[in-house]
Amino acid sequence: MAVYFHEEDLPADVLQGDAPLAVDTETMGLITPRDRLCLVQISDGSGDEHLVRFGPGSSYDAPNLKAVLGDPKRLKLYHYARFDLAAIEYYLGVTAAPVFCTKIASKLVRTYTDRHGLKNLVEELLGESLSKVQQSSDWGGPNLSDAQRDYAASDVRFLHRLRDELLVRLEREGRLEMAQACYDFLPTRARLDMAGWAEHDIFSHA
Repeated sequence: MAVYFHEEDLPADVLQGDAPLAVDTETMGLITPRDRLCLVQISDGSGDEHLVRFGPGSSYDAPNLKAVLGDPKRLKLYHYARFDLAAIEYYLGVTAAPVFCTKIASKLVRTYTDRHGLKNLVEELLGESLSKVQQSSDWGGPNLSDAQRDYAASDVRFLHRLRDELLVRLEREGRLEMAQACYDFLPTRARLDMAGWAEHDIFSHA
């Protein structure tokens, strides 16, 4: 297992094929148009993780990464896809779908708890430990520390295995179809966030 670090784009010869891709992003904050995309993490589940960093003033001209993320035939695995889809579409200009979101799956089947963070899922479903110490660190600095790189890689390291576990539970509880409908809507939900409806439930009566 190795973590590979790239500047501004993926090399042309990596992450080829049709295996599902685990994807995550790191940004300068939580408001997509304001807080620039700094890092995209991606893995095909083979044991390696790839980190693509974008510097201040980046043009986000990353044809290899865009081709991989925008491939409509490859499933993308996320934890809280709503945020990552928005960041990727806003800065890279691609819709990184189709989608499986482990956070949504968890909320549909782990109704016995309100703890749906990635750390919680990794501990309960996989029996492993995940550190979140670097979660709120400065991702826009000139250098990323080893701790930041390891944290970023770990955010995609477990998603393939989590999907396998959550699929079993979704099928067991009869909620696969409901989950899929949620995943299909996520790109639109991300666009609603970017268009100003992040804090408003357009389906509510009010």
